[in-house]
Amino acid sequence: MTESVDWSDHISVGEFIVRNALLEDAVQSDITTDALESDRNDLQTCMIVAREGKGLIVAGWFLVNLVFDSIALMFRCHPVECVQYLKDGSSASSGESLGYLRGSAGVLLRGERVALNLFSHLSGIATLTSKYVHAVQGTGVEILDTRKTTPCLRALEKYAVRVGGGVNHRFDLSELAMIKDNHIAVAGGAGNLHTVIMKLRKKGLPVEVEVDSLNQLKCVLLERPERILLDNMTSRTLRDAVKIASGSGCYLEASGGITLNNIREIAETGVDGISSGTLTHSAESSDIGFDWKIE
Repeated sequence: MTESVDWSDHISVGEFIVRNALLEDAVQSDITTDALESDRNDLQTCMIVAREGKGLIVAGWFLVNLVFDSIALMFRCHPVECVQYLKDGSSASSGESLGYLRGSAGVLLRGERVALNLFSHLSGIATLTSKYVHAVQGTGVEILDTRKTTPCLRALEKYAVRVGGGVNHRFDLSELAMIKDNHIAVAGGAGNLHTVIMKLRKKGLPVEVEVDSLNQLKCVLLERPERILLDNMTSRTLRDAVKIASGSGCYLEASGGITLNNIREIAETGVDGISSGTLTHSAESSDIGFDWKIE
């Protein structure tokens, strides 16, 4: 029987991922914890603490809840009390407590790694996204994610982008018709896109077209797409592109080679949004740990 998952919903995906991550980690066969023979009703407390510098953005606490609720149910133990001090989207500094867990020592030990892996991963994405958003503050430019996500974790990673202040681009291939360079190559060039775009228009679908030159931009603007992706253009070329598209009502998205060092300059060209796969595929996990309180 195929398990039903709403891949666009971060809660549904979270439940699916946690369930399978616990199987992957063999929490039911934790030989070390079994050897401790810890009492299932012997309640212990763990603090969840930020271990990196100022600016960590919290994201994904609900996954921590899911992990320990699942294990407690699995072993028929006392439910774990999961108390979050800093809500998702809050900023934390090194040494600051993000919340605490109180439950069976065996349950806490079995779930520690899975919980931290997921919580740290999402917090890392939110933290990096927040840096990008802060870098363009005041320009009105949106920071967009892409489909460059970890397979099966897309809804979770895009949730973390939102928590960090970013904006989600299309979720999957069905959400927006995005005609990229390879599509244009198959079509025989940007000048041959009219038929393709007309087919999409009849289906009532919004259209985005990727261009890598001003000549392509001029050609594509004639088709009046809702969005145009300006790929790997210099800041000077982007400014020219904005002038060319002025008054068209087309959303201009800059992408390619985006870093924290150049994103402000790109934002000031006048584009509407800047997309970067770095937000999800290259974000380092935040350093978060369990501090066990001996009772």
